[in-house]
Amino acid sequence: MSTQDRERWDRRFATVGPGLPGPPSVLVGREELLRPAGKALDVACGRGTVAVWLAERGFSTTALDVSPEALRLTAELAASRGVEVEGVRADLDDGLPAALTGPFDVVVCQRFRDPSLYPVLRGLLAPGGLLVVSVLSTVDDSGGSYRAAPGELRAALGHLEVLVDEEGNGEAHLVARRP
Repeated sequence: MSTQDRERWDRRFATVGPGLPGPPSVLVGREELLRPAGKALDVACGRGTVAVWLAERGFSTTALDVSPEALRLTAELAASRGVEVEGVRADLDDGLPAALTGPFDVVVCQRFRDPSLYPVLRGLLAPGGLLVVSVLSTVDDSGGSYRAAPGELRAALGHLEVLVDEEGNGEAHLVARRP
């Protein structure tokens, strides 16, 4: 990601509050898909609302983002809720940090699309681990360079046990478990 992009995200996050903890949108009403606490990774965490939500459920959580402001908001939210989240600054255009150690029982990636990361995210899963991916999609939308083509998530991740596969209204969601 260019310095200009990172600075744009920093400016955006500098003007918003920390938010409220909550599950990834595709897990709302499906929280039972999570297994008991373990190790969790929130990729492109933004304000950290999902990372803190996972930490509140007992997961040892790592949150990645390119923006120091996003990680500041994540730390602020975690502290206000009495939980710990490890924040890691990472430019995902360069891939995941080599020091990132898995396996993870839950890997979440919302609103960040880089198809080259799909196999990496899949590879970070522990046996029985849950992968939750939500991206912008061309399905029911006009398209754009950051949007997934129809079936992209299933094609990349369908050899996992797919629990949820939804596309529409400009979004695609996939929840899958590693056997």
